[in-house]
Amino acid sequence: MKITFLGSGGGRFSAISQRRMTGGFRIDNLGGKNYHVDPGPGALIRTYQFGFDPRNLSGIFVSHAHTDHYNDAEILIEAMTRGMTKRNGTIFGSRSVLKGYEKWGPCISSYHQSQSDTVVLEPGVVREVDNIKVKGTEIEHGDPAGIGFQIDYNGFKVSYTSDTGYFDGLAEAHEGADILIASVLRPGNRTIPGHMCSRNFVDLIEKVKPKVAVMTHLGLKMISNNPVVEAKKISKKTGVKTIAAFDGLSFNVNYNNPKKFRLISLKDVESSMHSTSHDLFNSGRRNSYQTAFKNKEFDELSIIKKD
Repeated sequence: MKITFLGSGGGRFSAISQRRMTGGFRIDNLGGKNYHVDPGPGALIRTYQFGFDPRNLSGIFVSHAHTDHYNDAEILIEAMTRGMTKRNGTIFGSRSVLKGYEKWGPCISSYHQSQSDTVVLEPGVVREVDNIKVKGTEIEHGDPAGIGFQIDYNGFKVSYTSDTGYFDGLAEAHEGADILIASVLRPGNRTIPGHMCSRNFVDLIEKVKPKVAVMTHLGLKMISNNPVVEAKKISKKTGVKTIAAFDGLSFNVNYNNPKKFRLISLKDVESSMHSTSHDLFNSGRRNSYQTAFKNKEFDELSIIKKD
């Protein structure tokens, strides 16, 4: 299994400024399946930028109805379903994301839900899909129907808190996590409602006791405060290896020894789709029809049969 962060920024002002990318993260080769989690603004572009293909997704997770978590979900669904021409994949989401709840959502149209299976995640409820078990976890955030979740693959557990304030019961919801990924918006003790700060993350880690902890969804104050230093402080305090996510962070997970891994910093692959390189552009133009036919992407093409 590989975990890759296509963005480590979070919160509306971090998303608007793009001081950190906000594309969420991918979990690849989890039992042969690939998933994109919380595809915020720029997720599609960052997918290509770091050398991934959105068409090989098996599922998309959206935790709640805030733009920095769902913005690119529909275009990734279109990629997963080959432009809505092939039934494929699973969309996991909160009730607000998939059905709508009070003033929140729905964030994914019924049209975009029509070619995939959908799973509404509820706190404490376990659903089994693609040989993985997914448990919804409670959050305390602006979207009252939002969720975090825990993925269980053959007993190995990856937990994601999503956006939430710290509350009694949060640790129990993520009990047994081998890898704990948390939204940690602010440094030190500077908490705000609906979000965790570093101190809250320390409390959570000390109760959950994961093998590895990752802080992501970093707000502007955290980014300005040097999140790497914050992560080192948390590691020292808890004794748990703690990583501050950065844009393009990737690591392979060793199921037998999760603490043993090497951090990789992915670079822009200069995809021909986005590069200004004339050689790449001309190559892409020459092969555009061939590539489109190969992937059965005919939305801009017409096939004329000769009489």
